Amino acid sequence: MAKRYFTFLLAMAAFPLLSRAQQDDPVLFTVEKTPVHKSEFVYIYSKTNGKDADFSRKSLEEYLDLYIKFKLKVQKAREMQLDTIPQLRNELAGYRRQLADSYLIDKEVTEKLLQEAYNHIQQDVDISHILIALKQDATPADTLAAYQQAMDIRKQLAGGADFAQLAKEVSADKSAAQNGGHIGYVTALFPNGFYELEKAAYTAPLNQLMGPIRTSAGYHVLKVHGRRPARGEMEAAHILLRTQDKDPEAVKKRIDSIYQALQGGADFETLARQLSEDGSTASNGGHIGFFGINKYSRSFEDAAFALQKDGDYSKPVQTNVGWHILKKISHRGIQPYNIEKSRLEGQVKRDLRYEEAKKALVGRIKKQANLKEYPKVLDEFAATLTDTFLTFRWKAPEKPSSALLFELGKDFKVSLGEFTDYLERSSRQRIRRGKEADIGAAVQELYGAFLEENVMKYEEKQLENKYPDFKALMREYEEGILLFEATKILVWDKAAQDSTGLAEFFQTIYGKYRWEERARTSIYKLQDSHKDKLDEVRSFAATHSPEEVLAKFNTEEVPMVRHESKTLERSIYPEFRSMEWKVGALSQTEPDPRGRSLKFHKIEEILPPANKSLDEARGYAVADYQDYLEGKWVESLRKEYAVKVNQKIFDALVR
Repeated sequence: MAKRYFTFLLAMAAFPLLSRAQQDDPVLFTVEKTPVHKSEFVYIYSKTNGKDADFSRKSLEEYLDLYIKFKLKVQKAREMQLDTIPQLRNELAGYRRQLADSYLIDKEVTEKLLQEAYNHIQQDVDISHILIALKQDATPADTLAAYQQAMDIRKQLAGGADFAQLAKEVSADKSAAQNGGHIGYVTALFPNGFYELEKAAYTAPLNQLMGPIRTSAGYHVLKVHGRRPARGEMEAAHILLRTQDKDPEAVKKRIDSIYQALQGGADFETLARQLSEDGSTASNGGHIGFFGINKYSRSFEDAAFALQKDGDYSKPVQTNVGWHILKKISHRGIQPYNIEKSRLEGQVKRDLRYEEAKKALVGRIKKQANLKEYPKVLDEFAATLTDTFLTFRWKAPEKPSSALLFELGKDFKVSLGEFTDYLERSSRQRIRRGKEADIGAAVQELYGAFLEENVMKYEEKQLENKYPDFKALMREYEEGILLFEATKILVWDKAAQDSTGLAEFFQTIYGKYRWEERARTSIYKLQDSHKDKLDEVRSFAATHSPEEVLAKFNTEEVPMVRHESKTLERSIYPEFRSMEWKVGALSQTEPDPRGRSLKFHKIEEILPPANKSLDEARGYAVADYQDYLEGKWVESLRKEYAVKVNQKIFDALVR
């Protein structure tokens, strides 16, 4: 009694959760008790109609009718047990593998990195850093020493040491000797291998010491001075007067005189061509093209980005090269995500952050799936291997071991036998390690790759549970396969093979397909080498039959004229537009695009409009018959399966 009461309490506790779930995603309609939820219909309606998905009553009613027809056909396909056919099941499994291979990485790695990168490029960051250099393959001892040195520098700075002076003294960044470690404003993406520094630059509190931060260059102590909206890219032109080996005052007077000429209405491009000393841009009116921050000197960039309107030009600006006058042509800011995404994706996937993110994903999956490994099994196996393991001669044991190697979640278990099969397939990787002759290290490396591969397989099995859109895609594809196969059996094949039914159906639509007014024509062709005979052939053909034309101009040795007869509709063929529509009329002579010849038409007979026979309209008739059979099929399905629509839920969709 107590046990039944406890079970009743559990059921009552779960009831509100179930009720809320049903309220959140109620059933819109059922086909023979198979539910179609509101979310499924909204998803497929929006996806199919795209921008035209206005959720008007008319649009929704039309699509609901289509989707009910679709679901009726799928119901029939399942009743026919088409979902059990091995070929179709294999096709679906193959599609799932292809989709899952990329889907997980795209969702868990690529998309997140792209969103992060897009958020970063919205701002420029002003940073200073001190770098303690460290090789990527540094020993643990060297790594620890570099880390401790970076920590010591941070302590000195926290104690009041001057950042710029300390950077000049100890930073491995060569530019620190001039800038005191102050890099200035930079923007994402940072150079390859500097992802951790980029993340810190965009998230750290302003004017606080951060680090040590490890990158491919070593350890950094970082300070972020400020952030501003990203400047984007400027398209500009300039006039340059160089100062090297020249009298500075004379150059300044000359640039001022050019500026005065511009103020007086002189044309910028003309002056640039005549006076600019930038050989790479002068001939093009000084046009530099687009550039972002940190490509040119700070004074140059500040002057360029300060220009407000297209066509504005700056006062003379001095750089270490000389004096410039800049003209703004256009400005390109950060574009919407869907535009920037394609540009960023290539950069992200080439960056080390991509591989690091994939490794982090594997690590998260291992933890969430409660990975359990049995290293003793692996060690005992490795101890049995000889030098042949690192050659192509090694083969996996004939009887695979069932010893458990690792497991993920509740029911994903991998045996040693599966690993040895993998090792046999991985001969190239084994042989590559043969030069080192370290069997234990080779086994561990290959085990790591095998484990990662299976971790991803495990996670791919969870996709339907974790991602509703993946589940929707798989449902779409499965139902699409079933629909195709059922329609093929019950409609398309029948329409093509049922000659009696097709003939009977054609009688019901006889007269739908008609010939327009046509002409039975002779088409005469002459090779270019005989074009001097063209007028003679045309004149003779106008009053004689094809047989007489060929007999007069052709010999066994020289087949001058070729002939073919075709019946053509007047409205379709352009040859008839320039000729009189009567028996005996000739078209203009035209080159034959398929060969080196000339051709002309002659009308031999005018045929009046007429109905097409079944053979003449077969392609159209079969298509109509298919539509007819499909309509009859849907009618029978509506009678066979009960369809119930929740009108209240449907009405709530209308906007």
